[in-house]
Amino acid sequence: MSEHIQVAQRDGIVWITLNRPEKKNALTQQMYLDLSAALEHAERDGKVAAVVLQGAGGNFSAGNDLHDFLAADELDENSPPFEFLFTLSRLSVPVIASVEGVAIGIGTTILLHCDLVLASDDAQFALPFIHLGLVPEAASSQLLPLLCGHLRAAELLLLGDTIDATTALTYGLLNKVVAKDELVTTTEALAGQLASKPVSGLRATKNLMKQPTEAVADRISREAQVFIKALHSDAAREAIAQRLHKKK
Repeated sequence: MSEHIQVAQRDGIVWITLNRPEKKNALTQQMYLDLSAALEHAERDGKVAAVVLQGAGGNFSAGNDLHDFLAADELDENSPPFEFLFTLSRLSVPVIASVEGVAIGIGTTILLHCDLVLASDDAQFALPFIHLGLVPEAASSQLLPLLCGHLRAAELLLLGDTIDATTALTYGLLNKVVAKDELVTTTEALAGQLASKPVSGLRATKNLMKQPTEAVADRISREAQVFIKALHSDAAREAIAQRLHKKK
């Protein structure tokens, strides 16, 4: 890892911190490489129950470092930013985002690929691609209308409006807004809840939730196959035995 991406693992949770506070954690090509490596490592570790993404210095991320982007060699789908997005979108490990300060551009579109999102009451969200003559990324042109409806997505993508945490909560971008001084403890408590669950169940459930839309009967069949397999796993048997013991 470079100095701009810090990774720590404890109690089944991988904490990934964007650590470039002097640039409001604007992302460089190297940071994307490091983020992909950290996520892939967490995915391979069968003991990891969740990943937490957070920013240092009072901000989540100001988006891409434009100077770094312009200086990069020709970009394509194999370039570090897009490889990171592919990696994030394919994770079976649940991802928590803990957001304070600014979340601009990819700092917001990242959230569409997270499973739980907490924000401090000072957080600001913006998708200013249109101001730069650019288009949305991270599948946000599809995911955002599905999440909050076409009209609200148009405000964010066609007008490039900035919204506060309360509005983002109303739009469905967040699970919860907390006071700035409570964000760390709230994030730790939420991560602890995930860490208390069987990892195999967490990952299998997320995989089901990420499947493309299909006929109800097909989804029942898909879930049945996963359910039956899970029922015979050691993790499920142990969890069921503990639950039965508590009831006694």
